[in-house]
Amino acid sequence: MAYRILIPVGGENKRAEKQAEYVTRLPSAAEELSVTLVHALTGSEKDVPAQMQQPDRSEAVRAAKRVLEDAGIDVNTQGVSSPPAKGIVLLAEEGDFDEIVLSGKKRSPTQKAILGSVTQSVILEADIPVTVISA
Repeated sequence: MAYRILIPVGGENKRAEKQAEYVTRLPSAAEELSVTLVHALTGSEKDVPAQMQQPDRSEAVRAAKRVLEDAGIDVNTQGVSSPPAKGIVLLAEEGDFDEIVLSGKKRSPTQKAILGSVTQSVILEADIPVTVISA
């Protein structure tokens, strides 16, 4: 049975590619992994018609998908429209994933207190291992 990895992708290509590159370096990646790229639909993305709310519309998702497919890894995409951290954790639980691979962003303590942190929330709420890649 394949090891299932969930990669939440934001809006930055570089960070998404680094997450995907990490996964491609895992032992036996192409033969034993199944990866789902998830993009949280926010703001104006939620206002478009449902048929246009596709995660593949995100350039960052497409960039990560290219890296994974070039390595021969099976890739799926999915979108979530709830608050990002809640949606990621819920999808990880419902989708029976084995690991979440996130990209962290350096922020000051004040920024974290005011804005919160999706990465921190996922780490605290997820019941499966969470790997954080520094971008």
